[in-house]
Amino acid sequence: MSSEAAAIETKVRGYILENLLFSSDAAELPNDASLLERGVIDSTGVLEIILFLEGEFGIQVKASEMLPENFDSVNNMVRFVCRLQGVV
Repeated sequence: MSSEAAAIETKVRGYILENLLFSSDAAELPNDASLLERGVIDSTGVLEIILFLEGEFGIQVKASEMLPENFDSVNNMVRFVCRLQGVV
């Protein structure tokens, strides 16, 4: 994982832990855990995450990209942001 991807992961994990899980225990959020299946987010939660990602990373999420596979886990979000930013 590149340093840019690691920085994105840190910010995404921190946001989810603080704002959705209300926890500081990183063990509560495995990077590959499905946030939908675990009940951490619903459709409103996905919108909150999209707003966070757009503001934090300066990206624009198109309606066609608002898919569970882009936002269902920390790993998926990191890959999505990296793809939009051109990070390898």
